[in-house]
Amino acid sequence: MTSLRTRAITAGVIWAIVTIVLALAGLGSFMNTQATERFTEALETRHTQAIVAVSNYGESPEFISRGMSDPAFDRPFSGLYWQMEHEDGDFYVSPSLVDTILPRPQEGDRANIVRRYDGPGDDPVLAMAQWVTMANGDRWHVQVASSLDTLSEDQAALRSNLLTAFAIVASVGILGASAQVTMMLRPINALREEVAARWDEEDGLTPEIYPVEVAPLVADINGLMNRNRDIIRRSRRQAADLAHAVKTPSAIVRNELEALSGKGLEVAEAINALDRLDGQLKRSFARMRADQGEDQVGTYTDLDVALGRMDRAFSALARNAGKSFTASFPQGLRVRMDQNDFEEIMGNILDNALKWADTQVDLTVEGLADRAVRLTIADDGPGIPEDQLDDVIKEGRRLDSSVPGTGLGLSIASDLIVAYGGAFTLGRSAELGGFSFQMTLPTSSAKITPQNAQTDPSAHG
Repeated sequence: MTSLRTRAITAGVIWAIVTIVLALAGLGSFMNTQATERFTEALETRHTQAIVAVSNYGESPEFISRGMSDPAFDRPFSGLYWQMEHEDGDFYVSPSLVDTILPRPQEGDRANIVRRYDGPGDDPVLAMAQWVTMANGDRWHVQVASSLDTLSEDQAALRSNLLTAFAIVASVGILGASAQVTMMLRPINALREEVAARWDEEDGLTPEIYPVEVAPLVADINGLMNRNRDIIRRSRRQAADLAHAVKTPSAIVRNELEALSGKGLEVAEAINALDRLDGQLKRSFARMRADQGEDQVGTYTDLDVALGRMDRAFSALARNAGKSFTASFPQGLRVRMDQNDFEEIMGNILDNALKWADTQVDLTVEGLADRAVRLTIADDGPGIPEDQLDDVIKEGRRLDSSVPGTGLGLSIASDLIVAYGGAFTLGRSAELGGFSFQMTLPTSSAKITPQNAQTDPSAHG
């Protein structure tokens, strides 16, 4: 997906290239024309100079070269030549021609003839020639030629300077366009960052800080987020009401079954079925809450509060069971998860760990560099064989039916973790030797890609 900034800069660069190419073509043509005109004017000036020289030294033609002051006329094959021919056939040429001559004149040509031809050494030249009648009646054919290589060099120098100038202008223009696009798109970038970080903000966006073109969009986003909050809030309340409505009949049925059991009737299978039903309902309601809460703005759980409560509760439960529970977590951490769901996850995992531990259960928490929190619960119990790790998170799978429970605790916890964008790993604790459950939950704007459980027998507790 191409960004607006890339599109704007690309369009600007393409337009700049088209403009520069057209400008180079037009200006290059103009500069070439100007160079040609200056070259022709210089040739005309030298031709006039040659006519004056003939006029001044016509009586003594051997001194005509004194009137041609340009030193290039004296250097052999310099590219600048003059040739004068009297009507009686006498030739006088510049030293630069050495032993060559320019094309002979046509008799009767009185116009100033400008033409191109190959000069000495097949060097293309532009020549200006004319028959001129002097005051004493003598007729002279005056011809001056200049190498076109000089014109080509001048034009090449102009093109080089032109390209350099346009390269500088293009670079400045592209940098300016990039800066302008960046400035213009800054509100959009700010909005993108603010929306991406909406998990960090418990309030909505602020339309007043954006330009008038963007403010309506921000207001619409606020409206959508508010409606999303309302829908989720109502859905969660309905799920809670439904759970409460189901819980009451279930409790009544359980009481009746226990009363029948107290009278000696065999109702164990019915109670087990009711346990499975309660567990399945509990898991379904947990999934509903997770699906509704994962995208809810402003959903947090302060670990100081939630884990503090867990520490007190499970420390007491461990003492009553003759076991030990320790919790170690830094202050100030919080995860992006509803507190009830977080406490249900922790309750299920810690209850399972305390149930299977021999003497010790440890909870450790650490903040990660990628804006996530890792929680590890480990015990010193028998652990779970590697080939059975996947079974503990399957619905209703109990590895030991002699231990009370529905077999849904870890399954519910894993569903909630994944639903909130977290990840979990099952394995064996390196420190305590028993079962280890390690989960990673996003905090602030971090969001870990949801994934299935990973089994790792060497996971650290």
